[in-house]
Amino acid sequence: MEFLAIGVAAGLLSGLFGIGGGVMIVPALLLVGHMNIERAVGTSLASLLLPVGALGAWQYYRQGNVDMTAALLIALGLFVGAWLGAHLALKLSAQELQRAFAAFLIVVAIHLWWSA
Repeated sequence: MEFLAIGVAAGLLSGLFGIGGGVMIVPALLLVGHMNIERAVGTSLASLLLPVGALGAWQYYRQGNVDMTAALLIALGLFVGAWLGAHLALKLSAQELQRAFAAFLIVVAIHLWWSA
């Protein structure tokens, strides 16, 4: 269920801000999914697979660094979350959206800095 939530959150942020893999999915898999960095990157790429990341995901998969169940659940969440995020973004003013994105990046940066 946590992987589906990661997918929905990444899809929502993708729809809102045009972000996903490196900014949302990888840190979430590290922190919530308790994956190592290689598995988190490989799983993120696999969830974004067609056509994004297909060759990179294949390389990680060949080395055993893709959790296919997690990747498929994240992809399902991305499908729904991107629609929700786009729907929300279109209700915000440009200033609200820009400030929300900036606040999100600050929170992620601070958390990653202190957890490193």
